[in-house]
Amino acid sequence: MSVQDPPLRAVPVGGYAALAAEVRRLGLMERRPVFYAGLLSGILVAGAAVVAGLVLLGDSWWVLLLAPLLGVVSAQLGFFGHDAAHRQISRRERPSRWLALLTANLLNGLSYGWWLDKHNAHHAHPNDLESDPDVYPGALVFDAGQAVGRRGLSGWVTRHQAWLYAPMLTLEGLNLHVSSVRAVLRPGLKHRWVEAALLALHGGAYLALMFTFLTWQQAIAFVALHQVVFGVYLGLSFAPGHKGMPVLAPEQASDPLLRQVLTSRNVRGGRPLSALMGGLNFQIEHHLFPSMPRPHLRRAQRVVRGFCEDRGVRYTEVSLVATCAAVVRHLAAVGAELRR
Repeated sequence: MSVQDPPLRAVPVGGYAALAAEVRRLGLMERRPVFYAGLLSGILVAGAAVVAGLVLLGDSWWVLLLAPLLGVVSAQLGFFGHDAAHRQISRRERPSRWLALLTANLLNGLSYGWWLDKHNAHHAHPNDLESDPDVYPGALVFDAGQAVGRRGLSGWVTRHQAWLYAPMLTLEGLNLHVSSVRAVLRPGLKHRWVEAALLALHGGAYLALMFTFLTWQQAIAFVALHQVVFGVYLGLSFAPGHKGMPVLAPEQASDPLLRQVLTSRNVRGGRPLSALMGGLNFQIEHHLFPSMPRPHLRRAQRVVRGFCEDRGVRYTEVSLVATCAAVVRHLAAVGAELRR
C-alpha cells in the first residue's frame, strides 16, 4: 500500500444486495450466446489454421513460429472454459459443464473438475491464507508468515522469488497439465472417467500430430515453446487480479462487498486488452458477479466504481505494467526476512 492509498474500510458497509439489484435491473446478467458463439468459432478457426500450417510446413524449422500462436489459442480456450464453468454462457449446469469439458479437457488437456473445485474455493475466500488455494504456500509464497522456517532449496527460492517469478511462469503450462493428470488418477473427482477419457484423447491426438509431421527434435521444441507461451500468458492474465492485495480481517471478510473488492485489482486498458485477458482485467466486477457474461463487465465497472466511491470503499485499478510491478514488489517483500 502506498501513502496515497485511502485506508481500507475496517467494518462492513453492507449494500451488496442493492448493488446486485441494480446490476440485474440494467440487464447485465443477461446471457450473450451470440457473442460466445462467435468467440468460440474464432478460436477454433485460429486453432485449425495453426494445425493446417503445421501440416503444410512439415519438417521445416519455420514451423516453430506457429508454436506461440498455438499458445495464444490455448490461453483463449482457457478463458472460454473459465466463462463456461462460471455459467456465463448458459445458466444451466449440464450445457455449461459440457462446454467446459470440451474446451478444457478435450481441446486443452486440462481437468475442468479439478480446476473448478480449486477456483470456486478461491472465489469464496479470495486471499484467505487458510481457505484460498491460490495463495497456499508452494513454489512461491504470498505472505511473510508463510516464509518463516523455509530452509534449503525452498528457502533459497523464497529469498529470490521476485526474480524467479517470471522464469517460473514458463513452467505453469506444464504444472497445469501435470496437476490435471494427477486429479483424474485420484478417486473423488466428479465425472472422473469422462475427464480421463477426454484428457487421453487430447494427449494422443496432440502427440500424434507432433510426431507425425515433425522430426522428434522439432516436436520437442514445438511442445516446449507452445507450453511456455501458454503458461506465461495465463500467468500474466490471472496473477494481476489478487497477488499483493490485502489479507482481510474477519470483520472485513464478513462483508460480501469488501471481501471481493478489497482483495481484487482491475487492470486499466481498452477493449484490446480486455480481449487479450479474457475479461480478467475486470477482476473486481467478475468477483462480485462471477456469472456475469464477459461483454457486460465494462458497463458494470461504471456501476460498481460509483457504488464503492459512495461508500468510501477503495477501488483499485492500475495499468498492466504497474500491476506486474506490484506483484514483483510484493514477492520481494515476502522474502525480505529470509534475505536478512
